Order: sequence, then C-alpha cells, then structure tokens
Amino acid sequence: MTRYELPVMYDNLTTKERREVREQYVKEQKGLCYWCKADLSAAPRQDITEKRINLKLFPPGFLNFPIHLQHDHQEGLTEGAVHARCNAVMWQHHGR
Repeated sequence: MTRYELPVMYDNLTTKERREVREQYVKEQKGLCYWCKADLSAAPRQDITEKRINLKLFPPGFLNFPIHLQHDHQEGLTEGAVHARCNAVMWQHHGR
C-alpha cells in the first residue's frame, strides 16, 4: 500500500487512492473515529449521532459503507476516517 503525506486533496484521489488514504487514517487514528472517537469497528457514540438524519439529503446507499473518508468541503483536504453515520451528522448538522 502507498503511504500518503496527509492531509491530501480529496477530489484529486482515485477511488483506489481514497480507500488507501482512508485505511491509512484508520491506522493513524488507532481505529478510532475522527469525529466521535469511538472504535470504527463498533457503533458510533450515541450522544454524537442521536440527531436525526434526513437520508434524502444523501446519495442512495450512503450508509452502506461503514467507514467514510471525511474531508473539508471548502478546502478539499482530507481530515480522517469516520463512521458513516458520523459523516452524515457532520454534514447535515455541522456543515462539515
């Protein structure tokens, strides 16, 4: 696997590179979610994700992949690996 100098520009990455960058973040974050700090192999923290999600705002299948690569939508830089639900909460309720 290629090692990346993080953060990287999200939009410049291929699908394969996004997967590799996500996996690198998971390792560097010691398996914890960037947003809620819970283990990425478990459910996100309830207090972080208790906000209602409007799934109509997201592409079909958005929650099908349990771990997402979070990036800043204004600057385009990657920030870390997050639970899919945390990613939805970040975008819908925090503009991230």
